[in-house]
Amino acid sequence: MATVAFLGLGVMGAPMAGHLQAAGHATRVYNRTGERAAEWVARHGGTHFPTPAAAAKGAEFVFICVGNDDDLRQVTLGAEGALSGMHKGAVLVDHTTTSAEVAREIYALAAKTGVAFIDAPVSGGQAGAENGVLTVMCGGDQAPFDRAKPVIDSFARACVLLGESGSGQLTKMVNQLCIAGLVQGLAEGMNFGQKAGLNMDLVIDVISKGAAQSWQMDNRARTMCAGEFEFGFAVDWMRKDLGITLDEARRNGARLPVAALVDQFYAQVQARGGRRWDTSSLMQLLAKD
Repeated sequence: MATVAFLGLGVMGAPMAGHLQAAGHATRVYNRTGERAAEWVARHGGTHFPTPAAAAKGAEFVFICVGNDDDLRQVTLGAEGALSGMHKGAVLVDHTTTSAEVAREIYALAAKTGVAFIDAPVSGGQAGAENGVLTVMCGGDQAPFDRAKPVIDSFARACVLLGESGSGQLTKMVNQLCIAGLVQGLAEGMNFGQKAGLNMDLVIDVISKGAAQSWQMDNRARTMCAGEFEFGFAVDWMRKDLGITLDEARRNGARLPVAALVDQFYAQVQARGGRRWDTSSLMQLLAKD
């Protein structure tokens, strides 16, 4: 069992940290809103601290799950950042979905202090975090990954090292690209079926047993048909992820015409008040004039 710190107790971070504590790791937590950290400790045990540096001091592994590149820098760098409290040989693991650039930046800065850094974005959403079955995509060096993986396994069903620093974030971009196009196709299919007057429960039952089957169909098709979107992975977060991905594509020359189009569809969902709706709310654009 390890002494670990977890920075960021949002809808993903709180259950992930909970799994670490439940697995027997001595868990130290920090959250920008201190009340949430106190509530987490009251529920799970462990200890909460007023700054990232204080939480990270003495920890063998420090995990981060915050919002974006700037949030990552804020909790990592500076006098109160995690790196200032970490000892040589400790491992910093970031589960935030960020740019590959900031992952490489933090990797280089951490190396100067003798700390290993692994970029480790996750897939599986809030349900995956709560059930401890996330998929974790990692970039970094083999030795610290091998040390961190048994701890990460507390909340993951798959954890893979994909290459050098930044590779985890690049793989998450591939993941989001695949999801974006798939959800738009699913929305169009469900809308078409409804317009055709089909019994969509029967349609979903039969086509989900064939080549059209996907996680999105299994978990979102029926709620899409019902017009239910007040749950799941928020449109705001998907637009953030697609923005990072489109920026990376401009650098590496990849053509992403479908992703660029779907990103604009999500902008329309935001304009309709759906910033916190699930990504399956693409259906809403088709179901209404």
